[in-house]
Amino acid sequence: MPQAQAKIVTVGVTGASGAVFAQKTLALLEDDPRVARIHLVVTETGQRLFAEELQISSGDLKKLPSRILGRAPRKIEMIPNKDVGASIASGSYSVDAMIVIPCTVGALASIACGTCDDLVARAADVMLKEGRKLILCVRDTPFHRIHLENMLRAQAAGAVIMPVMPTFYHQPKTIDDLVTQYVCRVLAQAGLPQEKMFRWTGSDAAKKTER
Repeated sequence: MPQAQAKIVTVGVTGASGAVFAQKTLALLEDDPRVARIHLVVTETGQRLFAEELQISSGDLKKLPSRILGRAPRKIEMIPNKDVGASIASGSYSVDAMIVIPCTVGALASIACGTCDDLVARAADVMLKEGRKLILCVRDTPFHRIHLENMLRAQAAGAVIMPVMPTFYHQPKTIDDLVTQYVCRVLAQAGLPQEKMFRWTGSDAAKKTER
């Protein structure tokens, strides 16, 4: 049986709260043998997010992935958000999935309206026009009508709208438990299901009733 081709994934990080979700996403992708390459694009507000929430300063942007992971990356390519001529800005370059995590409502608006004014928005636009998997992990609350309409517009164009919402049915004990379960759900949407993900098999009460 032929072996499945290793995947190429783009990760966009914008300035909405939730740097830890981006950090976990990159760590799991880096360790996943099914992933060959990760293209990382961090907006200016995303860089500030890492500094404010995780005390990870950008400094030399090329060194940001190693500071995020706490080790030298093997698969991550850092691309400046202003580089709209990058490989991922073209549909002729094949990317299997793109995850924007966390995704500001501003980035959502740019993607929903197809403005393509930076690399995150352009790369996302390419995913939509090529019919590839795009996952937007929107992080804001509460949503007003424009936010909701932009989610509908992006979803109608093919994006998966996956607001950052933690789950509790897996009995999390730590913040990392909450973060890991959510990110595993995101990666499952990207075609990369994780062994660490808790999978609901029915409540104990329901199982007892079935007996």
